[in-house]
Amino acid sequence: MTSPHEPVPFDPDGEPDTIDLLTAALRRDAADLDVYAQVLTGTLADALPPGSVTVERKRGMADRLAGRAGRIERVEVFLGEQRLVLDLAGTHPKGEVCKEVRGVVLSRRPVALDEWVRELAVAVAARARSDARARVALERLVLGE
Repeated sequence: MTSPHEPVPFDPDGEPDTIDLLTAALRRDAADLDVYAQVLTGTLADALPPGSVTVERKRGMADRLAGRAGRIERVEVFLGEQRLVLDLAGTHPKGEVCKEVRGVVLSRRPVALDEWVRELAVAVAARARSDARARVALERLVLGE
């Protein structure tokens, strides 16, 4: 039995609990969308193979002068035949879940941020079951390290 202060072990095979933990971790910084986008893209870049995550940024003059990368406006995550798109350009984030085969989008479904995060958690947890690097990165995310 674990005490309430011990971290819960990350187990990508324990579907419901792991998905809930991962969803909560992915949602943790969502109140500040800029911070959320930075954490999300960093975590996903660590957890997923190269080329699985693309990020579009908007760089203003102040960003250029300060040498900053700019504000994240769009994140796309490619996992097998699923493409998850998060548009942060407006005042409210817009999510989209797409089924894509060989570069052709077969279906496109707009979703709220909570549902987008849940879809992402399910897809990434599935990836972590077969990829040790993804598992380690997700353990760090879930445990807040």
